[in-house]
Amino acid sequence: MTGPTTGTTPATTAPGGALDLNADLGEGFGRWRLTDDDALLSVVTSANVACGFHAGDPSTMRRVCERAAELGVRVGAQVSYRDLAGFGRRAMDVPPDELADEITYQVGALRVFARAAGTDVTYVKPHGALYNRTVTDAEQAAAVVAGVLRSGGALPVLGLPGSRLHEAAERAGLPVVTEAFADRAYTAAGTLVPRRTPGAVVLDPEEVVARSVRMARDASVTALTGEDVTVRARSLCLHGDTPGAAGLARRVRAALEAAGVRVEAFA
Repeated sequence: MTGPTTGTTPATTAPGGALDLNADLGEGFGRWRLTDDDALLSVVTSANVACGFHAGDPSTMRRVCERAAELGVRVGAQVSYRDLAGFGRRAMDVPPDELADEITYQVGALRVFARAAGTDVTYVKPHGALYNRTVTDAEQAAAVVAGVLRSGGALPVLGLPGSRLHEAAERAGLPVVTEAFADRAYTAAGTLVPRRTPGAVVLDPEEVVARSVRMARDASVTALTGEDVTVRARSLCLHGDTPGAAGLARRVRAALEAAGVRVEAFA
Protein backbone atom coordinates (compact mmCIF):
# COMPACT_ATOMS: atom_id res chain seq x y z
CA MET A 1 0.00 0.00 0.00
CA THR A 2 1.23 3.48 -0.78
CA GLY A 3 0.37 6.99 0.25
CA PRO A 4 1.13 9.54 2.92
CA THR A 5 0.99 8.18 6.43
CA THR A 6 2.47 10.94 8.54
CA GLY A 7 0.71 13.10 11.14
CA THR A 8 0.63 13.38 14.88
CA THR A 9 -2.95 12.16 15.15
CA PRO A 10 -3.26 8.36 14.83
CA ALA A 11 -5.54 6.70 12.33
CA THR A 12 -8.74 4.99 13.28
CA THR A 13 -7.97 1.45 12.21
CA ALA A 14 -10.12 -0.79 14.40
CA PRO A 15 -13.67 -1.03 15.74
CA GLY A 16 -14.13 1.31 18.68
CA GLY A 17 -11.71 3.93 17.36
CA ALA A 18 -12.80 7.57 17.23
CA LEU A 19 -13.51 9.48 14.05
CA ASP A 20 -14.63 13.08 13.62
CA LEU A 21 -17.08 13.99 10.85
CA ASN A 22 -16.58 17.43 9.35
CA ALA A 23 -18.47 19.32 6.66
CA ASP A 24 -18.05 22.62 4.84
CA LEU A 25 -20.90 24.84 6.02
CA GLY A 26 -22.10 28.42 5.71
CA GLU A 27 -21.23 28.38 2.01
CA GLY A 28 -23.80 30.91 0.90
CA PHE A 29 -23.74 34.62 0.28
CA GLY A 30 -26.59 37.06 0.79
CA ARG A 31 -29.80 35.47 -0.49
CA TRP A 32 -27.94 32.58 -2.13
CA ARG A 33 -27.47 29.41 -0.06
CA LEU A 34 -25.58 26.31 -1.10
CA THR A 35 -25.42 24.06 1.95
CA ASP A 36 -28.22 22.70 4.15
CA ASP A 37 -26.53 23.89 7.29
CA ASP A 38 -29.18 22.90 9.83
CA ALA A 39 -29.53 19.37 8.50
CA LEU A 40 -25.77 18.79 8.33
CA LEU A 41 -25.19 20.24 11.79
CA SER A 42 -27.46 17.53 13.17
CA VAL A 43 -25.07 14.88 11.83
CA VAL A 44 -21.47 16.15 11.86
CA THR A 45 -19.24 16.76 14.86
CA SER A 46 -17.18 19.60 13.35
CA ALA A 47 -18.28 22.46 11.09
CA ASN A 48 -15.83 24.10 8.68
CA VAL A 49 -17.45 27.53 8.46
CA ALA A 50 -16.79 29.73 5.43
CA CYS A 51 -15.28 33.03 6.55
CA GLY A 52 -16.30 35.33 3.71
CA PHE A 53 -13.48 34.89 1.21
CA HIS A 54 -14.83 32.01 -0.90
CA ALA A 55 -18.36 32.09 0.51
CA GLY A 56 -20.16 33.18 3.65
CA ASP A 57 -21.29 36.53 4.97
CA PRO A 58 -21.71 37.95 8.48
CA SER A 59 -25.32 36.82 8.93
CA THR A 60 -24.57 33.32 7.66
CA MET A 61 -21.52 33.03 9.92
CA ARG A 62 -23.62 34.11 12.90
CA ARG A 63 -26.43 31.65 12.15
CA VAL A 64 -24.09 28.68 11.70
CA CYS A 65 -22.14 29.48 14.87
CA GLU A 66 -25.33 29.82 16.91
CA ARG A 67 -26.74 26.52 15.67
CA ALA A 68 -23.41 24.74 16.10
CA ALA A 69 -23.22 25.98 19.70
CA GLU A 70 -26.75 24.71 20.38
CA LEU A 71 -25.88 21.25 19.07
CA GLY A 72 -22.39 20.98 20.55
CA VAL A 73 -20.72 20.91 17.13
CA ARG A 74 -17.15 22.26 17.03
CA VAL A 75 -16.61 25.39 14.94
CA GLY A 76 -13.64 25.57 12.59
CA ALA A 77 -12.51 28.44 10.37
CA GLN A 78 -12.48 27.42 6.72
CA VAL A 79 -10.02 29.92 5.31
CA SER A 80 -9.57 30.55 1.60
CA TYR A 81 -8.00 32.62 -1.09
CA ARG A 82 -10.02 35.81 -1.72
CA ASP A 83 -12.09 34.34 -4.56
CA LEU A 84 -15.86 34.73 -4.21
CA ALA A 85 -16.45 34.49 -7.95
CA GLY A 86 -14.56 31.21 -8.24
CA PHE A 87 -15.74 29.76 -4.92
CA GLY A 88 -12.13 29.60 -3.78
CA ARG A 89 -11.32 26.87 -6.30
CA ARG A 90 -9.18 28.89 -8.71
CA ALA A 91 -5.40 28.83 -8.50
CA MET A 92 -4.04 32.14 -7.21
CA ASP A 93 -0.60 33.55 -6.43
CA VAL A 94 -0.83 35.57 -3.24
CA PRO A 95 2.30 37.03 -1.60
CA PRO A 96 3.00 35.17 1.65
CA ASP A 97 2.70 38.23 3.91
CA GLU A 98 -0.61 39.16 2.34
CA LEU A 99 -1.91 35.60 2.60
CA ALA A 100 -0.93 35.42 6.28
CA ASP A 101 -2.86 38.65 6.93
CA GLU A 102 -5.90 37.28 5.12
CA ILE A 103 -5.83 34.09 7.19
CA THR A 104 -5.67 36.10 10.42
CA TYR A 105 -8.54 38.27 9.21
CA GLN A 106 -10.78 35.31 8.42
CA VAL A 107 -10.14 33.46 11.68
CA GLY A 108 -10.68 36.65 13.65
CA ALA A 109 -13.98 37.41 11.92
CA LEU A 110 -15.39 33.97 12.62
CA ARG A 111 -14.10 34.00 16.20
CA VAL A 112 -16.20 37.07 17.02
CA PHE A 113 -19.39 35.33 15.92
CA ALA A 114 -18.43 32.05 17.58
CA ARG A 115 -17.76 33.71 20.93
CA ALA A 116 -20.98 35.70 20.71
CA ALA A 117 -22.77 32.37 20.28
CA GLY A 118 -21.13 30.94 23.39
CA THR A 119 -18.51 28.80 21.64
CA ASP A 120 -15.17 29.48 19.91
CA VAL A 121 -13.11 28.64 16.85
CA THR A 122 -11.37 25.37 17.72
CA TYR A 123 -9.42 24.60 14.53
CA VAL A 124 -8.54 25.89 11.06
CA LYS A 125 -8.92 24.20 7.68
CA PRO A 126 -7.99 25.70 4.29
CA HIS A 127 -10.54 25.49 1.50
CA GLY A 128 -10.36 24.54 -2.16
CA ALA A 129 -7.38 25.81 -4.10
CA LEU A 130 -5.60 26.90 -0.92
CA TYR A 131 -6.02 23.44 0.60
CA ASN A 132 -4.56 21.78 -2.48
CA ARG A 133 -1.76 24.35 -2.85
CA THR A 134 -0.57 23.85 0.72
CA VAL A 135 -0.22 20.11 0.21
CA THR A 136 2.96 20.73 -1.81
CA ASP A 137 3.82 24.45 -1.56
CA ALA A 138 5.93 25.07 1.55
CA GLU A 139 5.86 28.85 1.22
CA GLN A 140 2.08 29.11 1.02
CA ALA A 141 1.75 26.55 3.80
CA ALA A 142 4.04 28.60 6.05
CA ALA A 143 1.96 31.70 5.30
CA VAL A 144 -1.22 29.94 6.39
CA VAL A 145 0.43 28.82 9.62
CA ALA A 146 1.74 32.34 10.26
CA GLY A 147 -1.78 33.67 9.90
CA VAL A 148 -3.15 31.05 12.28
CA LEU A 149 -0.51 31.85 14.89
CA ARG A 150 -1.26 35.55 14.70
CA SER A 151 -4.98 34.91 15.18
CA GLY A 152 -4.24 33.71 18.70
CA GLY A 153 -4.17 30.34 20.40
CA ALA A 154 -2.64 27.02 19.40
CA LEU A 155 -5.41 26.13 16.98
CA PRO A 156 -5.20 22.64 15.42
CA VAL A 157 -4.76 22.57 11.65
CA LEU A 158 -6.95 20.12 9.73
CA GLY A 159 -5.43 18.86 6.49
CA LEU A 160 -4.10 16.09 4.30
CA PRO A 161 -1.62 13.65 5.90
CA GLY A 162 1.97 14.33 4.91
CA SER A 163 1.19 17.80 3.55
CA ARG A 164 3.53 20.77 3.66
CA LEU A 165 0.80 22.47 5.69
CA HIS A 166 1.10 19.90 8.44
CA GLU A 167 4.89 20.06 8.35
CA ALA A 168 4.76 23.84 8.81
CA ALA A 169 2.18 23.56 11.60
CA GLU A 170 4.23 20.98 13.48
CA ARG A 171 7.36 23.15 13.23
CA ALA A 172 5.36 26.02 14.71
CA GLY A 173 4.06 23.88 17.56
CA LEU A 174 0.47 23.71 16.32
CA PRO A 175 -1.47 20.45 16.64
CA VAL A 176 -2.27 18.76 13.34
CA VAL A 177 -5.31 16.64 12.54
CA THR A 178 -5.24 14.26 9.60
CA GLU A 179 -8.20 14.25 7.23
CA ALA A 180 -9.74 11.92 4.66
CA PHE A 181 -12.49 12.58 2.13
CA ALA A 182 -15.55 10.39 1.76
CA ASP A 183 -16.57 11.64 -1.67
CA ARG A 184 -13.32 12.64 -3.37
CA ALA A 185 -11.13 10.38 -5.51
CA TYR A 186 -7.49 9.83 -4.54
CA THR A 187 -4.33 9.59 -6.60
CA ALA A 188 -1.85 6.76 -6.06
CA ALA A 189 0.29 9.29 -4.13
CA GLY A 190 -2.47 9.83 -1.57
CA THR A 191 -3.47 13.31 -2.79
CA LEU A 192 -6.87 14.38 -4.10
CA VAL A 193 -7.62 14.02 -7.79
CA PRO A 194 -8.15 17.52 -9.31
CA ARG A 195 -11.84 18.33 -9.64
CA ARG A 196 -11.56 18.87 -13.39
CA THR A 197 -10.61 15.20 -13.83
CA PRO A 198 -13.47 12.81 -14.66
CA GLY A 199 -14.31 10.74 -11.58
CA ALA A 200 -12.77 13.23 -9.14
CA VAL A 201 -16.00 13.44 -7.15
CA VAL A 202 -17.57 10.17 -6.01
CA LEU A 203 -21.32 10.46 -6.61
CA ASP A 204 -22.55 6.92 -5.90
CA PRO A 205 -23.94 6.98 -2.32
CA GLU A 206 -23.22 3.29 -1.78
CA GLU A 207 -19.60 3.80 -2.75
CA VAL A 208 -19.25 6.84 -0.50
CA VAL A 209 -20.58 4.88 2.48
CA ALA A 210 -18.36 1.87 1.78
CA ARG A 211 -15.26 4.06 1.32
CA SER A 212 -15.97 5.85 4.59
CA VAL A 213 -16.15 2.64 6.60
CA ARG A 214 -13.04 1.24 4.95
CA MET A 215 -11.01 4.38 5.60
CA ALA A 216 -12.15 4.47 9.22
CA ARG A 217 -11.47 0.81 9.98
CA ASP A 218 -8.63 -0.11 7.62
CA ALA A 219 -6.98 3.27 6.91
CA SER A 220 -7.19 2.41 3.22
CA VAL A 221 -8.88 3.61 0.04
CA THR A 222 -8.65 2.60 -3.61
CA ALA A 223 -7.13 5.27 -5.84
CA LEU A 224 -8.81 6.32 -9.07
CA THR A 225 -6.14 4.34 -10.92
CA GLY A 226 -6.77 1.18 -8.90
CA GLU A 227 -3.99 1.15 -6.30
CA ASP A 228 -4.67 0.73 -2.58
CA VAL A 229 -3.59 3.88 -0.72
CA THR A 230 -3.00 4.29 3.02
CA VAL A 231 -5.07 7.13 4.40
CA ARG A 232 -4.61 7.68 8.13
CA ALA A 233 -7.26 10.10 9.32
CA ARG A 234 -8.80 11.35 12.53
CA SER A 235 -11.46 13.33 10.66
CA LEU A 236 -13.61 12.49 7.64
CA CYS A 237 -14.88 15.25 5.36
CA LEU A 238 -18.40 15.13 3.95
CA HIS A 239 -18.83 17.89 1.38
CA GLY A 240 -21.87 20.03 2.04
CA ASP A 241 -22.35 20.88 -1.64
CA THR A 242 -22.64 17.25 -2.76
CA PRO A 243 -26.15 16.43 -4.08
CA GLY A 244 -28.22 15.01 -1.19
CA ALA A 245 -25.42 15.84 1.24
CA ALA A 246 -27.47 15.74 4.44
CA GLY A 247 -29.07 12.38 3.71
CA LEU A 248 -25.72 10.95 2.64
CA ALA A 249 -24.08 12.25 5.82
CA ARG A 250 -26.70 10.48 7.92
CA ARG A 251 -26.05 7.23 6.05
CA VAL A 252 -22.29 7.54 6.50
CA ARG A 253 -22.60 8.19 10.23
CA ALA A 254 -25.00 5.29 10.71
CA ALA A 255 -22.68 2.93 8.81
CA LEU A 256 -19.64 4.04 10.81
CA GLU A 257 -21.41 3.51 14.11
CA ALA A 258 -22.70 0.13 12.98
CA ALA A 259 -19.10 -0.82 12.19
CA GLY A 260 -18.00 0.03 15.73
CA VAL A 261 -16.47 3.41 14.96
CA ARG A 262 -16.97 6.01 17.69
CA VAL A 263 -18.00 9.28 16.05
CA GLU A 264 -16.75 12.25 18.05
CA ALA A 265 -15.02 15.59 17.54
CA PHE A 266 -11.23 15.83 17.71
CA ALA A 267 -11.20 19.28 19.32
